[in-house]
Amino acid sequence: MSNSARTERQRLAGLLSAAGPDAPTLCEGWTTRDLAAHLVLRERRADAAPGIRVQALAGWTARVQAGYAQRPYEELVRLFRSGPPRLSPFALPGVDEAANTVEYFVHAEDVRRAVEWQPQDVAPELAQSLWQRLPMLTRLEAGRRTPVRLALRWPGAGSVEFGPRGTDMVELTGEPGELVLFAFGRGARTTLRVDGSPAAVATLAAALPVPRG
Repeated sequence: MSNSARTERQRLAGLLSAAGPDAPTLCEGWTTRDLAAHLVLRERRADAAPGIRVQALAGWTARVQAGYAQRPYEELVRLFRSGPPRLSPFALPGVDEAANTVEYFVHAEDVRRAVEWQPQDVAPELAQSLWQRLPMLTRLEAGRRTPVRLALRWPGAGSVEFGPRGTDMVELTGEPGELVLFAFGRGARTTLRVDGSPAAVATLAAALPVPRG
């Protein structure tokens, strides 16, 4: 496992362990136990993982996840912390970093920001990795839902623009981690600055969570 994904895995495992099995998360309807079961399923049950994204397979995924959730919580955290088994696709060279850096960062913040929280610095290597992945993430996530043109700006680095052309522009400015969390629907729990006309911001807020003023 390469550095950013490995570091975020250990950070997330530590947050899960400290929170205990019944803590809230930003994943709607999930406690930390549910999140831990999801993480273990994702890299240990290739037969059930597709249902995370494919609605037609979601029923089977939910049943497998419910089975994992019945295991002792400490076992789930230990399995996740130890990394993917040898035959998991996530054990292939490079796959962990490519597939899990964003996943683990977002879920770590799902645990950390579900309760009272304070901003934390993100390591420069991780910030750069999140920034590089942001254009793809906007196409997969927020880009499908935004009713206005968006510009996600990292000061000094540039911006990622997406959304319907010909509509009003809303700019969200901040660090890459905050921008990634917005793209994944966690915008209400970010420190981003939002700039745009009141009407455009209100239109965006009706479709996607934005930072509270």
